Amino acid sequence: MKALCQMTGLNRAGFYRWRVPRLPSPVEMEIRGEMQKIALESAAYGYRRIRAELQKRGFAINHKRVLRMMREDNLLCVRRRRFVVTTDSRHAFPIYPNLAAQMTPTAINQLWVADITYIGLRTEFVYLAVVLDAFSRRVIGWSLGRTLEAELAVAALRMALSERRPTPGLVHHSDRGVQYASQQYTELLKQHQAQISMSRKGNPYDNAACESFMKTLKYEEVYRNEYRDFQEAHSSIREFLERVYNQKRLHSALGYLPPAEFEQNGECGQ
Repeated sequence: MKALCQMTGLNRAGFYRWRVPRLPSPVEMEIRGEMQKIALESAAYGYRRIRAELQKRGFAINHKRVLRMMREDNLLCVRRRRFVVTTDSRHAFPIYPNLAAQMTPTAINQLWVADITYIGLRTEFVYLAVVLDAFSRRVIGWSLGRTLEAELAVAALRMALSERRPTPGLVHHSDRGVQYASQQYTELLKQHQAQISMSRKGNPYDNAACESFMKTLKYEEVYRNEYRDFQEAHSSIREFLERVYNQKRLHSALGYLPPAEFEQNGECGQ
């Protein structure tokens, strides 16, 4: 060990940090999540402006730590690329009222929630759209793609509709992003007689269930892997969503049951 450290120029502690990567704490993960959103929403921001924005949002953090975290998350290159923000509410499509705020679903297919996040690969960024059933937190539709065109969100919705075949009256909730407000997306919901609900402007907590899921995805899947390419990311994320998260992962809000088992128990109790 001593000889290896001398050869590489690392001290012993540095060597072990390299061999056993440290998993981010929940607080650090929350900071990284906000940092990623800011970097994509404001593509021209450097690490100092992002630090200032994080401080405005209540995070006590200095610019050196922001620079380190941006470098680790491959965000320094974001401002040098042409990115479409994940939530672009500057569009001319209709905005719908928040119907989900007062809802507490008691069965599946009463309330669905949808969101989009970005995932960094070695050489590119890709985007994941998901649809969750708010009753069980189960992922019922998802799509991974290289662009933020409306078709990404539409593909996830089509999967959910095919999987669940909901009856009229379902409430579908999302942010005000152009993907969810687009005619292609809203018409598909109207064809299935679903009610459209959108978060209030600048209030991410209106979609708290999806926000919580995205943190779980990043912490338990994305941050633990370094995907070589799109195909590897797709395969690994599919395994996590469909086999691990839906079928095995215990969810505290569900009485420590995985979503699939929670749904089965709910159906048995009806």
